[in-house]
Amino acid sequence: MQEIIRIVSSLLPIGPMDGMGVGVIDFKAKTYEAFEANTFEGELKFKGEPTLYFDLASLTKPLTNSLAYFLRPEAFDSEMLLCLSHRGGLPSWGLLAVDNWKNLISSYQVKESDTLYSDFSALRVMLELEKKKIDQKELCKTVWDKETMFWTDLPFWYPTLQCGYKNGLPNYGKVHDPNAFTLGGFVSHAGLFSTADGLCRTLLNYQEKTDFISKVKADLAKHTNRFAYGWDRVENPDNTLAGKGCGKFTFGHLGFTGTSIWIDPDKMKGHIILSNAVKYHWFDKNNLNDIRRAIGEIVWKY
Repeated sequence: MQEIIRIVSSLLPIGPMDGMGVGVIDFKAKTYEAFEANTFEGELKFKGEPTLYFDLASLTKPLTNSLAYFLRPEAFDSEMLLCLSHRGGLPSWGLLAVDNWKNLISSYQVKESDTLYSDFSALRVMLELEKKKIDQKELCKTVWDKETMFWTDLPFWYPTLQCGYKNGLPNYGKVHDPNAFTLGGFVSHAGLFSTADGLCRTLLNYQEKTDFISKVKADLAKHTNRFAYGWDRVENPDNTLAGKGCGKFTFGHLGFTGTSIWIDPDKMKGHIILSNAVKYHWFDKNNLNDIRRAIGEIVWKY
């Protein structure tokens, strides 16, 4: 962990994020190590017991839709599985209105297609579960750690980081994603917040209750599609954001706010990175990606 701290010490002050949570998970031993760092007051500070809550952004998808599949696979028909793996032909994104968004998402015909990463596909999975009288949020809460929660459940006094702006003011504690913010209630494409500790414990719970790691690996071995049960595969091992040295079946997910999860099923190791890389803007993540690759390379090496 000291080598990872050295990487964060040298690169975090470059920005654009001013805070970061990092965790390394040993799924075989059922243990993890985590820390957080920040440059809030111009001085880099580290904390061994993370307390900051980060907007997980699209890490929400594998922690809701994918998790729901592994908990209730019998509820997923072929069309839902296509949407889960972003191969259902739905548009990738668009601004939604509170009064008709469910009708809009449900109106699309699901048909097998090439991979198109899609928030609309994620929402379609949620709506299909809703039709089957499955309370997805309550189902997933049986696995989420107490420090992993939906943004509308996050007490206002819990420490968060600035993620962009809402109504012209710095955004603290509110989801960054515009659709999740507008719709307000639980949605499965974005909206979860967590501490680094909470996310590590959530993933350990996830594995203990579902053995998802072996199941995702087995599915990845069957095909060359990008996604397996909603988890993203490593496509370029030499330049992956998961870090050089990971196995060929390594999978994970990225989040728009500057978050990531990567798991190597052969090593049974994983790492998580949380940040607020969208503190001021979204278009420059080169330094964040350098950190992602460097941390991953260290994790897979040791």
